[in-house]
Amino acid sequence: MTNKTVNFSTRAPKGMDKDKTKAETQKILKKLDELQNVLYAQAKYSVLIVMQGLDAAGKDGAIKNIFTGVNPQGCSVKPFKAPTKEELSYDFLWRIHKHVPAKGMIQIFNRSHYEDVLVPRVEKWIDIKEVQRRFEAINNFEQLLQRHNNTIIIKFFLNISKEKQQEKFKERLTDPAKKWKYNADDQKAADNYDQYLNAYKDLIKVCSPDIPWTIVPSDQNWYKEHLIAKTIVETLKKLKMKYPDVVK
Repeated sequence: MTNKTVNFSTRAPKGMDKDKTKAETQKILKKLDELQNVLYAQAKYSVLIVMQGLDAAGKDGAIKNIFTGVNPQGCSVKPFKAPTKEELSYDFLWRIHKHVPAKGMIQIFNRSHYEDVLVPRVEKWIDIKEVQRRFEAINNFEQLLQRHNNTIIIKFFLNISKEKQQEKFKERLTDPAKKWKYNADDQKAADNYDQYLNAYKDLIKVCSPDIPWTIVPSDQNWYKEHLIAKTIVETLKKLKMKYPDVVK
């Protein structure tokens, strides 16, 4: 597996106009609301949105701003933190499978099963053979959801630069509205920035190649939210969903 630093972009493509992009994002969000209503009514597909990213990449804010307008009856968010003692007594996917979406629903994972091939690897709690076994288990898990429950899986990696990450960490220490997010392990994670980025490169390459990742440059919130919303809407439009007829 790789031992080189990954060079993913962290900023919007040159030439993109911020104001025009933000206006376009609002149109996309209205379309997302429409598509979610059809998804919920038809109840043929389920949608799993995986939000992964380096610390301080802005997963929380993106979820809040993109999904504020959708029907809460058909959408939920599950944040995954460090496993509890009970969760550690089962296989690593046990706590994940309980929260996959039912047909008609959008489920957002704020962090996910991929944490179990990131943190344990970087912290050297598991060896590379175990990482590879978990990659295989994840692929089988995602294929199960996709093939047997019509689950559409959309995976995002929010990529933030070292400089922007440090700026966000400083905000957590000075902004009263963000202090609650501060964790003593933040700087430790920042010190391992390159190792985490390398781990992401491996899992993006290996895990479910037919369920592609979208790499989201995340130094600028306006572009991050635009790309995520656009990707979701384009994916849902491909399903060609229709409202069901009246049942007689």
